[in-house]
Amino acid sequence: MMGEAAVSIETHPDWGPFGAPLFDGPEARALSRVGVIDIGSNSVRLVVFDGAARSPAYFFNEKILCGLGAGFAETGRLSPDGRARALVALRRFAALAKGMDVSPLLTVATAAVREAEDGPEFRAEVEAETGLKIVVVDGAEEARLAAQGVLLGWPGAQGLICDIGGSSMELAELMGGGEIGRCETSDLGPLKLMGLKGGKKAMRAHIKTRMQELHARFPDPPERLFLVGGSWRAIARIDMERRGYPLKVLHEYRMTPKAIHETIAYIAKTDIDTLRAQTGTSEARMRLVPWASEVLKRLVREFRPREVAISSYGIREGLLYEQMPDALRHRDPLIEATRHAESVNARMPGFGRALYRFVEPLFTNAKPARKRLVRAACHLHDVSWRAHPDYRAEVCFDNATRANLGGMTHAERVFLGLALLHRYKSSRSGTNFDDRLLDLVPERDVIQAEILGRAVRFGAMFALDRPTDHGALRLYPKKKVLELTLKTDAGRDLFGEVAEARFQALAGALGAEAMVRDGP
Repeated sequence: MMGEAAVSIETHPDWGPFGAPLFDGPEARALSRVGVIDIGSNSVRLVVFDGAARSPAYFFNEKILCGLGAGFAETGRLSPDGRARALVALRRFAALAKGMDVSPLLTVATAAVREAEDGPEFRAEVEAETGLKIVVVDGAEEARLAAQGVLLGWPGAQGLICDIGGSSMELAELMGGGEIGRCETSDLGPLKLMGLKGGKKAMRAHIKTRMQELHARFPDPPERLFLVGGSWRAIARIDMERRGYPLKVLHEYRMTPKAIHETIAYIAKTDIDTLRAQTGTSEARMRLVPWASEVLKRLVREFRPREVAISSYGIREGLLYEQMPDALRHRDPLIEATRHAESVNARMPGFGRALYRFVEPLFTNAKPARKRLVRAACHLHDVSWRAHPDYRAEVCFDNATRANLGGMTHAERVFLGLALLHRYKSSRSGTNFDDRLLDLVPERDVIQAEILGRAVRFGAMFALDRPTDHGALRLYPKKKVLELTLKTDAGRDLFGEVAEARFQALAGALGAEAMVRDGP
């Protein structure tokens, strides 16, 4: 999936294949404090985005599980208790947004408010009480926005996205190249299903009928199914626990259809309180999981995807994506985010680009997917310098594997984390590194990550604006020789005792003989 993230690679004479950074441009700065209030059928949430707009940081993120859509199937109206709780939450969110000087602030409502008999009355009450003007999106628009949220993380993603809320479920096609195809909505939200009469048999028949109707509109089997929404994420957490999965990052978590069926069977036979304790899921969310499981079981059976991926990005991120210029939309989210992290946190902002040029000769034959990770590691190599030296390697690893970064598979997260760990520490022994994480990465990539870490560790010894002016690396794989050419007196002065030891360690990791020569 990495290749999908790097759909548009530009060439710039000074900046190389990723182009000059855009996060500091006026169009990106205009998006650096965007607020979204999302009024869903189950939750009401305020998110404020900040930072590198292409891969935004969550400056503020708070939700209240109000249950606006609870009981809708029986009454056709919003839950009275949900309305009261939502109004209190929206008063708070409006005050917070004003205090944070959020602009723009977008307020949207989905299935419950658009379908409820008292939806217009609720909107008017909210505006009178808070000044917030709620935009109600229809089902197709909700599907499109959720698809755009997925594109925020994977600009070139292809497949089918499925966004489940409290009262509805949406599907949208991702055509590749940032294009969105057909968008559809359905009444397969858990809160709606709870109100159906006739018990489980009637519910399953209803789900089957609706899913067959949807499948007729999306007849081509998707290579990949992207799941968006809190109920899907809760099921994914349970799947992680059942499998003993070592990396607790939901975004880009992968499941096979077989694993999904096994997890749904596990949910059916396990006490809800036990599942809550295992996963830390709220009671209100866990109450919806059995219903959502029935939908997911039929969804996978009907559409038969090869693979299922969890997206933590959805409608809120889709609204941010909506405002981005095309030039920003098609940038690699990983590279933009790591550049931004370097510009804010590194001791020598901008050195990562020069460091990449210094170590790149070791990865001449690497594929673009690997080279972007090399580039990302160079940008991040110094951002954790404030951490205590005894824990810096672990902090680097944790930052890479747990940070809110789009455009990376879990295997790539571990690869990047290992490279940064070895940038500060020659061995993983003595750290809290979980060896189970190595199961996510092929053994050859573990070795390559260590080589990258040692290369960056050595390259950092040439902490000059243009290290390639003073030294150059060249690897001769057939001869098994790693050659360092020292070009200037400054380069020779920098190649002291510690630098020499690091150069020898890099050669050892490559299985090569270390050679140093003077040259132009």
